[in-house]
Amino acid sequence: MSAIAEIIDTLENKVEKLFIKMKSLEKNNQDLTTELTKTASIIQTQSQEIEALKTQYETLKVANTLLGSDDNKRDTKLKINSLIREIDYCIAQLSD
Repeated sequence: MSAIAEIIDTLENKVEKLFIKMKSLEKNNQDLTTELTKTASIIQTQSQEIEALKTQYETLKVANTLLGSDDNKRDTKLKINSLIREIDYCIAQLSD
């Protein structure tokens, strides 16, 4: 009978260790889920910042083109021609 008691005690110890391990893994999983949520939020914020900076860069590039820097003479001429065409179109619309 003592052999059965030893087996039961061993089994109880193993089950208890499994429960402790399970609780530890559940806590670890919860921590990782929280960290993942925070990281996703940071990534989203940084993506929005990147988009804002890209827009700002494009705006500055257009402004620099309109100012007529030596590097962008061709772009400046094209932009001015485009603006003139737009103005002509608006005038034509107003004349109708």
